Formats: sequence, structure tokens, C-alpha cells
Amino acid sequence: MTQTADPRARIEERARNKFESKRTELAEATLHTLAELGYARTSLREIAQNSEYSHGVLHYYFTDKLDLITHAVRQYEAICVTRYDEVVANALDATRLYADFEAKYFATLAADAGIHRLWYDLRNQALFDGSFRSDVLEIEERREDMIWRVVARYCELRGTTPALDKASAYILLDGIFQRALLHHLAGNTAEITSAHAQLHAAFALLDCPTPQ
Repeated sequence: MTQTADPRARIEERARNKFESKRTELAEATLHTLAELGYARTSLREIAQNSEYSHGVLHYYFTDKLDLITHAVRQYEAICVTRYDEVVANALDATRLYADFEAKYFATLAADAGIHRLWYDLRNQALFDGSFRSDVLEIEERREDMIWRVVARYCELRGTTPALDKASAYILLDGIFQRALLHHLAGNTAEITSAHAQLHAAFALLDCPTPQ
């Protein structure tokens, strides 16, 4: 005989799901405000003043700005960590993969500059504040995996093996991206041109011939 689930348990589960759904909605809606203000310059009250939601509503769903920012960045990164998957899936040769990766790499640099700035801000703050360090490390690991899928496929298409491990490849490509982001925000277009050359040079370091 099949037991019927406790109605109270179902009601509680629906309430939890509704609560989490609302948290996600609020986090996504305030993400661009967070990106403009940055971590150090924000409080829930300031975020509310720059969004359509009241301070009371934000405080009901989030304990503090850290809770909100972490949730918002997690939502964004859940999408971003698959940013290059289509490039990897559609590439028929290494040249095409690199060209498509480069195009998307610099497109998101410009289109999502504020969000990327928020991520690097949060990552830097984790050096001082241990309360969300584990969240940052988890997101960082997913970003490493994202880049590694590109590197592994690039080497596969070239018939070579990766010359760097996953972490080193990520540090190399993310370092170029972060530097380019700073110059993009400063309006230094010449440095963005240089970043294209730096990315090309970095890819030359990513693989080595497969031993026979």
C-alpha cells in the first residue's frame, strides 16, 4: 500500500521552494545595481534605493548584503560557466575553436563588464572575509572547469596534449581577461588590442606535441 505524503510536509516544501524562487528573482533583479555599486559601497538599504524593491522586502529574504551578493553572483555564474560550451561543441577544428572563443571572450568583456567587475571585487574581498570564502572557491572551481573544457578540446583538435594543468591554464587566461577588463573600464582601447595578441600568445603555450 502506497503511503500518502504528509500534507504539512508538502505545504512546507512548497513554501521553501517559493521562498527560494523569490530570493532568486530578487537577486537577479538587483544584480546590475550590485555591479554598479560594488561590494564595499553597498548595504541592503543602498541596494533598495537603487532598485524597485523596498529595504524591508530585501531584508526579509536576505540576512545581509553578503547573503544577497553571494546569491546573485551564484545565479549569474550558473549561466556564465557554460558560456563557452557552445564554442566547444560546434568547433570542427582548432582554428575555428580559437576564433569563436576569442570572439566570445572579448564580447563578454565589453557586454558584461559590470558583472565581471563585481566577481573580481567579491573574489578580492574573500581574501579578507572568510564568511563567503568557500562560495568564492566553489565558483572559482567551476570557472576553472569552464576554461579547461576549452583547452582540452583545443588540444584534442590539434592532436596534442595540454602543456599546463587545469589551474595553470585558468590562471593564464583569466589573468589576461582581468587585466583587459581593467583597461576596458579605463577606456584604454590600445590595451584591448594588446590583449588580443596576449590571448593568441597564451594559446601557443597551452599544448605540446603528443609523444609518439
